[in-house]
Amino acid sequence: MKWLLAEDEADIRNLLAMMFQVWGYQPVAYENGQKVWDWLDQIERGTGDSIPDLVLMDIRMPGKRGNELANRMRTIEAFKETPIVLMTAYTLTEGERAQMMREDGVDRIISKPLPDFEQLRELLNKVHHEKKTTAAASAADVAEVTSAQTPETTVKPESNGSEPS
Repeated sequence: MKWLLAEDEADIRNLLAMMFQVWGYQPVAYENGQKVWDWLDQIERGTGDSIPDLVLMDIRMPGKRGNELANRMRTIEAFKETPIVLMTAYTLTEGERAQMMREDGVDRIISKPLPDFEQLRELLNKVHHEKKTTAAASAADVAEVTSAQTPETTVKPESNGSEPS
């Protein structure tokens, strides 16, 4: 599985990328929001790499902010079911957090300093599992509603040319 990482602080980016590898994930790391934006341009043109299984981005980076990137990702069909986690060293109000989650499609926001590695791994895996479970349940609900809305067809017996007397 591939995990996307966008973090402008080189030490944090390198450490997280290394931890992703230790945990068995292939990191795809970007050092600023503009590089992720450019990669999204490639995705939309069909020339980019495959979609990651999870996205972890800093909110405040040079170029585009993490929530702006999340918002754009949610407009791309291939990212609809991809868990997006933002991280920040800044204090956000509950209103700001709720707004990013509601308007930008963010699944979780975590604060820096980040939790210890095992807690972070558990948190990211939990978000990934929850998103995939929710997506599967939504797909099942859509299938159920679609089948319930399909009118039943009545099959009439074919006439053999003779009418009952």
